[in-house]
Amino acid sequence: MTDFDEAPSPLLEPDPLSAARALDASDPLAPFRTRFAGIDDDSAGVVYFDGNSLGRPTRASVDRIQRFLVEGWGDRLIRGWDEEWMELPFTIGDRLGRAALGAAPGQTFIGDSTTVLLYKLSRAAVDFLPERSEIVLDTDNFPTDRYLLDGIARERGLRLVWIEADTEAGVTPEQVAAAVSPRTALVVLSHVAYRSGFLADVPAITRIVHDAGALVLWDLCHSAGSVPTELDAWDVDLAVGCTYKYLNGGPGSPAFGYVSSELIGRLAQPIQGWMGVRDVFRMGPEYEPAEGVRRFLSGTPPIVGMLAMQDTIAMIEECGIDAVRAKSVALTEFAIALSDEWLTPLGVSVASPRDADRRGGHVTLSHPAMREVTSLLWQRDVIPDYRDPDGLRVGLSPLSTSFEEVCIGMAAVRDALGELTLE
Repeated sequence: MTDFDEAPSPLLEPDPLSAARALDASDPLAPFRTRFAGIDDDSAGVVYFDGNSLGRPTRASVDRIQRFLVEGWGDRLIRGWDEEWMELPFTIGDRLGRAALGAAPGQTFIGDSTTVLLYKLSRAAVDFLPERSEIVLDTDNFPTDRYLLDGIARERGLRLVWIEADTEAGVTPEQVAAAVSPRTALVVLSHVAYRSGFLADVPAITRIVHDAGALVLWDLCHSAGSVPTELDAWDVDLAVGCTYKYLNGGPGSPAFGYVSSELIGRLAQPIQGWMGVRDVFRMGPEYEPAEGVRRFLSGTPPIVGMLAMQDTIAMIEECGIDAVRAKSVALTEFAIALSDEWLTPLGVSVASPRDADRRGGHVTLSHPAMREVTSLLWQRDVIPDYRDPDGLRVGLSPLSTSFEEVCIGMAAVRDALGELTLE
């Protein structure tokens, strides 16, 4: 198959649609597109620019869930716990770690919501270093991260140290170096900024945090399944990410957590539930945490919510996360080229890094009318999303998005913006 380095240039010659079709013709991941429900060919009726918020369902997942209802649950009933379900958070976690996270077995698990896992691991981290009094975070991190850490700080009598982040860029190693000190217990940052798509330098920042004697927790919600990570090689302590974006786990599918093998036996997670104990069915009088990563479970795992993500993880295993990233870069480069050609004359600016090495899987386009543009596009079956201030996000999921879809969608953005600004 052809690599993207050998594909036609994403420049818009001889015209944007012809360029898009040429890119699709040489796309090594193009066959994966038809594995998604609702896509029969390249002329799918809905242009979907929101895969970075909620991914499309796969056809295999539709079959898997139906089969589970009839056979796994309907036939096996409670026997399913002994036969498979009890270990599913860890078997899926290990597959995800291997396919997309750069994590050896025994460190990744599927668990609660992103918010709950962030709480568990953040609380465990600050309690691990009780002599330290500060948490470092940035002003542009996702609201849940900021709200949750504010709550932990009040709960534990800690001080928040804020990094002022540029909403069109992100947090740099230099900013982190200036923020950490011997008082720092934990630093919490996003690998890919939810607003701008800025891609943080995880290895450099992690080294800075460790040099200060602190722990770091990375939010991988906007990178897992789109941008490769090497959690073990980068010496990351803790990580959390959702599975309903690029992993296509479905609305509200459970998040994943990563705890370095160096820390698993040393951290005490704060939500002590029966599923995290050494012997789940002993029902003992006291909480005895499990030896391994199971100790970070609390209640009964959401088995139905774990089903769909397995099929996307399998696709990533099949094609390789590096190929996924290569297409992601090509898609976002093409979207930026179209924006420069069609939207810049209408007053739109690209509020994401132009350097692909500093950009994740989405592009944010800024204009004062973008909230109204987004609303109008949804009525026309073109689905981006909106984020303040004035940002229309173009989220491009590499396994399910074609270049022709990007071309059609960007033309719709141009037309909608033209209509609204001419009124």
